[in-house]
Amino acid sequence: MKSSAPQSVKPVVSIFTGEVSLFKAVLLGLIERLGPVDILSPVLAFDHTDYYEKEFGKALKRRLASFERLIRPDELADVKIFTNGLERSDFCTEDGKRRVNIDPGFMALEKFVLASCKNFSHRIYIGQGVYAELTLMYEGSDFVFLPWTYPDYKDERTQAILRRIRKRHAFDVLAARAT
Repeated sequence: MKSSAPQSVKPVVSIFTGEVSLFKAVLLGLIERLGPVDILSPVLAFDHTDYYEKEFGKALKRRLASFERLIRPDELADVKIFTNGLERSDFCTEDGKRRVNIDPGFMALEKFVLASCKNFSHRIYIGQGVYAELTLMYEGSDFVFLPWTYPDYKDERTQAILRRIRKRHAFDVLAARAT
């Protein structure tokens, strides 16, 4: 049986921080690796959990960005390693404390996947210490939540941005097929 190559996917990155002034510099670092941004969310409150409060403080803000240049799904581990390095090399305090959290993933037509360095029952190891998590499925005409979908990805503001990113990706896929 001949296997077919997987469809290219759209890189998507979530950035959150307590220092809004860092968004521009983080995005510039991401652009160097992933290419131009095609969709950038407004600054949103990241207020669905206090999990990161000790590390980053209160009143966290988040932006989501997707990128024009598509990647292969198996490149997600490389992207996660890159974003971890960016967090630690360019955006740390002198005592090594992160000032930003950068969570990469990808949008496919049928799903939204995030990368993590933490194992769990619903995550699949993809190499280099990185796991892939199916965060949302797309069925019918909208995303479907899973038991482990983070509350912030269930939020309507985030859902609206992800729908826009998926719509852009669908357009890109159709345009590629037409050529």
